[in-house]
Formats: sequence, C-alpha cells, structure tokens
Amino acid sequence: MTIASESDKQTSALNRRNEHDYSLQLNRWFLKPIGAWPESRTTTITERLLSRIIQITCYALIAFTVVPCMMYFYFEEQDLDTKINSVGPVSHWIMSGINYTSLLWRSKDIRRCIEHMESDWCAVSRNVDRGVMLRYAKFGRSVAGFCAVFMHCGVFSYSVVNSLTPMIVMVGNETVSARRLPCPFYSKLLDTSRDPANEIVLMIQFLSGFIANSIIVGACSLAAVFAMHVCGQFAVLYTWLNELVDEKKGKPTAESKLANIVEHHLRVLNFISRFEKIMNQICLVELVGCTMNLCLLGFCSIKEWNARNTKAITTYGLVFISLSFNIFIFCYIGEIITEQCKKVGEMAYFINWYRLPHKTALGIVLIISRSGIVIKITAGKLIHLSLMTFGDVIKTSAAYLNILRTVM
Repeated sequence: MTIASESDKQTSALNRRNEHDYSLQLNRWFLKPIGAWPESRTTTITERLLSRIIQITCYALIAFTVVPCMMYFYFEEQDLDTKINSVGPVSHWIMSGINYTSLLWRSKDIRRCIEHMESDWCAVSRNVDRGVMLRYAKFGRSVAGFCAVFMHCGVFSYSVVNSLTPMIVMVGNETVSARRLPCPFYSKLLDTSRDPANEIVLMIQFLSGFIANSIIVGACSLAAVFAMHVCGQFAVLYTWLNELVDEKKGKPTAESKLANIVEHHLRVLNFISRFEKIMNQICLVELVGCTMNLCLLGFCSIKEWNARNTKAITTYGLVFISLSFNIFIFCYIGEIITEQCKKVGEMAYFINWYRLPHKTALGIVLIISRSGIVIKITAGKLIHLSLMTFGDVIKTSAAYLNILRTVM
C-alpha cells in the first residue's frame, strides 16, 4: 500500500512538472534560438557560452541593418517621401534591439517568475484546481502561437514583397535593376546595386528581420503566458473562497482555509508585481513604436492607394493587422489582470460570510481592502494598459496621420 502510494505521488509530481513545461514550451521555442531564455542553476558552462555567442550575433545582425540604414538617412537620401517609407521598417529593428536588451537585463526576474510558476504547479493537489490551471495554460499557449503567426507573417510578407519589387538605379550612364532591400543600405559602405552584394545584404536582412520578429514575439508570448497563469491562480482562489463557508467533518476549518486564501492571494500579487517589473519597459517601447508605425502605415497605404498598387496595399494591411494585434495583446493583458484583481474583493463580499465565525468574517474585510489596491500593468509606469488604451493608440495614430497628410 505504501509503495503504491509513493508511486502515485511520484507520478502526480511528474505530471504537474510536465504540465508546467507544457505551459512554457512555446516560450522556450521562441526565446532559446535568440539566446534570451533565462539561465538556471542547471545550465552548463557550454550552454552559457553558446548563449553569449548567440546574443552577440543577434546584436550584430540588428546593428548590420540599423546602422547603414541610419547613415543612408543622414548622408545619402534627400527625398522626404523615401525617408518616411523607410522609417517604419528601421524603427521595427530599433524597437526589437531595445526589447532584446530589456529581456536580457530582466533575465533573473524572468527566471524567478518561471520558478514561481513551477512552485504553483507543484503545490496544486486537487484535480479540479489543476484542471482550471491547465485550461488557462492552454489559452496562454494559443495566444503565444497567434502572436508568432501574426508578427512573422506580417513583417516577413513585407520583406518578401519589397524584395520582389525591382529597384532601378543609375550607375554612371548605365541603368541597373536590383532587388529592393527591406531597409535601405548606405552605398559608401557597400554597393548593393550589384550582385552578389545585393543578394548577401538581402539574406542578412531577412535573417536579421527574423531575429527582430522573434524578440517581439518572445516578449509578447511571455507576457501572455504569465498573464494566463495569473488568471489561473485567481480562478483557484475564487474556488477556495466559495468553499470557505463549507463545514464538513474531516475538512480544514474556516480559519485554516482563510489563512491559505490570504497566503495564496499575496503570492499571486507578488507574481504580478514581478511580472509588471519585467514588462513595463517593453510595453512602453511597443506602445510608442506601434503608435508611430500605425500612423506611417496609414500614410503609405494612402499613397499606394492613389497609385493603384494593390500588392503594396495588401502587404501594408498585413503589417497593420500584425502590429495592431501585438499592441492589443499587451492592452488586453493589462485589462484582464486589473479586472481579476478587483474580482477577488467582489467574490469575497458575495460569499456567505455571515455564516462564518465572527473573527474569521473580519478577516474577509482585509481581503476586500487589499483587493482595492490593484497592481496595474503599465507602459513605463506612465500609462495603464487597458482596452481603453488600445483605443487611444488607434485614435492617436489616426490624429498623427491627419497631421502628416496635411504637412505632406
């Protein structure tokens, strides 16, 4: 009997660990290839060294795209329309470089959040609680997968369509046709109007674009999975609150149940606080960058519409959808976490607290009071992320677009 019981416990612990790994599987797939998956105590020296090499390579590839493009803006190109068309793509690479630095800088906090999630999975003992957590984990994976599909398809389609559009360049008295690059390249560094230089730079920018997309996808998917884990923990908390008044033989007393609820509530709030610390800088970069890029995409789409360029309009539309979805996910995460925090107090109020012992009922007041102080997900600790913020981003982009059309 004892051996069977021990075997069941080991199997259950293994299942919970597998479910934890399942919830973070896509995040590992997105972050490990770019060296942004946080190191643990079991990480070997070889793995650490390989991670450093990958990080240096990623920075080098991003710089290879951004630096020549910035030099092209300042020293070579004089046409304002061409500059405006190129600001959006290069800003995507710059935003990715900043977010990559944030992910690496906050790697220890990310590791603590991962370990916190693992502890939560290992601590769950009831199948009903485990089922709730697993349901939210599956939803988090789905959101992470959609992030990858939208971002990679949108930006990659822009790069492919751009490269298929020939660029006519005058070299002396000779007319040369070359593939258009996703980001312009300073000709004094390398003449990209001729092969094989054009093809080499194009392939490197494609690889650099994949890395830039993976950084944003990794950050967005990490936020989605962490947020859904918070929702799962709050759902477990709601179940415990509903069961607080039940008094049955062999069951824990209301006092011990309340103690577990308070401890679990504080634990979830601690996780949210660390999560906000990780994401606030990334959210600020995304909020500002996406507002500007949505405005520029609208401006470019209007120009292509006047030129009857269906191919370019379709590409801009895909990029617009991918950027809108990206910023929507961050705002939705901020909204849902705020609502879940407030809901704890509401749930505590609506239970049959009047059937509890007097001192235990007074403890409910503390939960309601703590729920009134909501930990919000912010962009740079300046802007509260919510669905209203998403609406403000769209309206601000439209306002900037009107100004740009008037000026141009």
